Amino acid sequence: MKLFYATAMALVVGAASYMLWTTFEPTVSAGTTSGSDDTALVKVILPDNFSDKAKVGQVGFNAKCAACHGVNAAGKDGIAPPLVHKIYEPSHHGDESFQRAAALGVRAHHWPFGNMPAVEGVTRGDVKMITAYIRELQRANGIN
Repeated sequence: MKLFYATAMALVVGAASYMLWTTFEPTVSAGTTSGSDDTALVKVILPDNFSDKAKVGQVGFNAKCAACHGVNAAGKDGIAPPLVHKIYEPSHHGDESFQRAAALGVRAHHWPFGNMPAVEGVTRGDVKMITAYIRELQRANGIN
């Protein structure tokens, strides 16, 4: 009987992992799309406009994050995951997760891209603005 429950639990965990692992296509709302090049992992719907904080964050993201995480955080096939993805919703990866990732790096745990190194030359303030940009992209794509 214990083997049955262990097998059932393994199947449930495996199914849940597969569902999180598969590519997520954000809900299409209004605005233009980006991330449609061959290496992007998701299509990202841009909001009609960004807040001032997010505009500053977009500049920082483009300078420090886009080389790996792609234009508008759409991810890059074989390089890094999209940040506009349900895995990074605020209830699962809070804003402090982005701070820690930038400052300390991250061991691979959701994706097969390998470990993320710390990001050189960004302050907590920079990451706060970059996070505002990512959060606004997420909201525009139905990730709250």
